[in-house]
Amino acid sequence: MMTVTAGAAAKAALAALSSGKARKAAGWIAAAILSPLIVLTAFVCALAGGTANHNDLAVKASFYGTEFSDDVPSEFREHIEDMQTSFSVLDRAVTAVNSAAEGGGVDLGQVKSVFYALCFGDDVPSRRAADRFVDCFYTTETRASTVTVVQEDGTVVTHSVSYTVNVPVSMSAAYANLAAAFDREITPEDKNNADHIYAMIYGAALGGGSFSGNYIAGGERSVELDLSSFCDPDTKNSRDLVAYVVNAWQSGWGYVWGTFGDVLTPALLDYKEEQYPDGVGSYKGFIEEHWLGARTTDCVGLVKGYGWLNPESLELEYDTNGMPDVGANQMYYASEDSGPIDSLPEVPGVAVWMDGHMGVYIGDGEVIEAMGTHYGVVKTQLDERGWTNWFRIPYINYD
Repeated sequence: MMTVTAGAAAKAALAALSSGKARKAAGWIAAAILSPLIVLTAFVCALAGGTANHNDLAVKASFYGTEFSDDVPSEFREHIEDMQTSFSVLDRAVTAVNSAAEGGGVDLGQVKSVFYALCFGDDVPSRRAADRFVDCFYTTETRASTVTVVQEDGTVVTHSVSYTVNVPVSMSAAYANLAAAFDREITPEDKNNADHIYAMIYGAALGGGSFSGNYIAGGERSVELDLSSFCDPDTKNSRDLVAYVVNAWQSGWGYVWGTFGDVLTPALLDYKEEQYPDGVGSYKGFIEEHWLGARTTDCVGLVKGYGWLNPESLELEYDTNGMPDVGANQMYYASEDSGPIDSLPEVPGVAVWMDGHMGVYIGDGEVIEAMGTHYGVVKTQLDERGWTNWFRIPYINYD
């Protein structure tokens, strides 16, 4: 948990920003509270109606929770608490939409990041308003399938069945929908702020950068999910998590931001490119050459895929088994058992973490991680990668 403090200068600035117009300048309010050295600049810009990238500490306080010292103004506490309550309402709305979706469904992280960028300082939305907001991120399609029934006399009867499914739209379409639904202009700066928030909370490791330390690349490519070494497929436990990530490494899984273990088809790649023009689109040529046809994941997706694995059907069923769709940082901050990396317990299956990135410790000083687009799922040495902390994944049972 973070601890936020504020001095008398920040309090005075916040009091001066009590007008509705100034309250909308959320990035500057957060900067004024959390960075007293720039209070004057923040105050002037806010009164002028200017905007800026949201202060990272305020963003993290909203997404991860925080502990406030006594001198933090009540108005700022309310902003953070209102945003956290808003996120809970959005969680419910997205879950309802994704229950009728196929594939990954609406990206909850994108919904929250856009909401923060557009609505910090606003009142908590009603359920109806939250539903309207989430409605902008998907469309409903009618599809058909056939059902074959063998009757008692052996006659085979085929029925045509139609059903509706919720399908996510591109971010450009989502922004257009939001502008129309709420009758407001969404500026390039709004979009840049939302992208910044999303990258910070859900995907700091976009996959294009270089990493320190040696690594052992994955083995011969395979799309088979091997559960033969699982000790208890019916529960989500640390030993089977290790078996799962080792299988991912041995099977040569690739890395695509926003994926969690499904086979990368051209259609899935196109969809992820629409979702993440930078994190995926910038590397599309490399991805097509190296990872198309393979199972792919990102760093936290490696853990989420295990959480969403149905051991009977061998399907990865999104947002199931108590494993929420969260980023690496959110998973770390949600843990109630963590510590600095030099206190890492010898417990295979605990996660290792650095800001924006995580891996799974498999024992004997080794880690399996989805390192980045240019690397895929690899094995690394614990002491060579700059991990800062370890944590027990809160959705996994540790015996």
